[in-house]
Amino acid sequence: MATQLDHLLRCNQLARAARESGNTPFGALLVGPDGQVLIEQGNIELTEHKCTGHAETQALERASQRYDKDFLWGCALYTTVEPCAMCAGALYWANVGTLVYGLAERDLLVLTGANLINPTFDLPCREIFARGQKPITVIGPFPELAEAIAQVHRGFWG
Repeated sequence: MATQLDHLLRCNQLARAARESGNTPFGALLVGPDGQVLIEQGNIELTEHKCTGHAETQALERASQRYDKDFLWGCALYTTVEPCAMCAGALYWANVGTLVYGLAERDLLVLTGANLINPTFDLPCREIFARGQKPITVIGPFPELAEAIAQVHRGFWG
């Protein structure tokens, strides 16, 4: 069975593929209660001209069309980087019970700087979830993956 690190490394492969296709380098996947990967998604915001085209939001949108909220509560969303406010909100409303991410949003800001494509919020997802009514489990960041995730971003942001 795949480990959390395995899933995060797969997300990083999806992020690399998103970058190679002309999008921002982020990847996400949804894992079911039995550990099976249900959905894989890279960012599509640039090529699809879709402001909500983040990997997490797109994966969660697809999940909400395929599965009911009770099932999704037992699922986990894996993502390369801590979700932005929009993606954290999508996870909350989709009713996914667990989030696992590799790199902290604040560490992403070091990579993106003031790039207008990704005006990063300084708002950790744990703070967003703490204001909600659901006990969403958050696991991350994973310092041992920071360099691998950062490598996919290097040279992209200018």
